[in-house]
Amino acid sequence: MKLRFALVAGLITLGLLGGCASVPMASAEADASAKEFTSLSDKAKLYIYRNESLGSAVKLPVLIDNAWVGDTAAKTYIVRTLDPGVHTVLSKAEQDSVLQINAQSGQSYFVWQEIKMGLFAPRTLLHAVDEAVGRKGVTECKLIK
Repeated sequence: MKLRFALVAGLITLGLLGGCASVPMASAEADASAKEFTSLSDKAKLYIYRNESLGSAVKLPVLIDNAWVGDTAAKTYIVRTLDPGVHTVLSKAEQDSVLQINAQSGQSYFVWQEIKMGLFAPRTLLHAVDEAVGRKGVTECKLIK
């Protein structure tokens, strides 16, 4: 009985992770502009990207400083400007993942939003990555509104 339950739960999870989620997309011009990676002298830029195909049926909510900034889907990213200082990035799924960013003016920060298979729902994990890895990841994705 337990094996049957685990098998059914696993199949449901795979089904959820195999479809295709839809999120509002930015224009091609806005995407191209964001991928120029220009810096701002008085603000920081934060790129949060999800460049995996796994979990394409799942949208993952992203919050910065407890304010919702959007839902990511497979192969999408969010870019936001931040005031200098410490900011909290939160990714919501079966469990929440939290990452602190100490933003400095003129700098860009890159966060990879990893998705993993959970028992009943997907899991998420946020990773701060260096600029080279982050730029590559962002260029594989499309900007959401």
